[in-house]
Amino acid sequence: MLVYRRWILGLGSALLFASLTCSSFAAEDDFIILQSTTSTQNSGLFDHILPKFREKTGIDVRVVAVGTGQALKNGRNGDGDVVLVHSKPDEEKFVSEGWGVQRHDVMYNDFVIVGPASDPAGVAGLKDADQALAKIAAAKAPFASRGDNSGTHKAELRLWEKTGIDPTHASGDWYLETGSGMGATLNMAVGKHAYTLIDRGTWLSFANKHDFKVLVERDPALFNQYGVILVNPEKHPRVKAEKGQAFIDWLISADGQMAIASYKIDGQQLFSPNAPPGT
Repeated sequence: MLVYRRWILGLGSALLFASLTCSSFAAEDDFIILQSTTSTQNSGLFDHILPKFREKTGIDVRVVAVGTGQALKNGRNGDGDVVLVHSKPDEEKFVSEGWGVQRHDVMYNDFVIVGPASDPAGVAGLKDADQALAKIAAAKAPFASRGDNSGTHKAELRLWEKTGIDPTHASGDWYLETGSGMGATLNMAVGKHAYTLIDRGTWLSFANKHDFKVLVERDPALFNQYGVILVNPEKHPRVKAEKGQAFIDWLISADGQMAIASYKIDGQQLFSPNAPPGT
């Protein structure tokens, strides 16, 4: 009888341990990896919206903040469940090649050209960003480029292409390629009294502005669209497709879009949600 009781107690303890272990593993696995950009991370947006998603679903979102090019490369390698980036042609290619399931518009803001108040190239107030870059090149005024294949870098290169100028020929002279994220590039620009292209969200959240100002803005070419994509589980079976899709569904839902719109700094909204209704 004593042996039987010990066996029962032992079995109960084993079952309890197994239950707790399974619960622990489930809790540890209750997250997704989001490959995204330094601009969204540096702006503080994720700190604002991700706790709301976690509260609603219990799913934690772990962000890897890199440039758009690297984020998409990481997605191709299966090193994430969802990508949220801002270079639509590259996003569409990512999906068409089978690495992503479907692309969704999420939100937008815009790029601005900032620089020192002294404005040595005289670009303040110009409405054409490519014209401003041409003037900066003509003056050989310092310009800090991310140079990292990010969405911001790609947008900058498209503007230079419109001018017919290849600034990389002046790399190390007046054209300064940082190979870094937006915050580090802006810090260099401030230190070198150089112009730079930056998304408005990061600009508004950046404290170390010194005498820098927004000099060129509101050109339609500076529009900055963000998209979100589930990494294709058929390419990478370890992708947490159900949890990743739950995040995307929330992000483009009314609740997610309201969370994005509610993020402000000094009363200014950093991102405008624009997921099509009913998606």
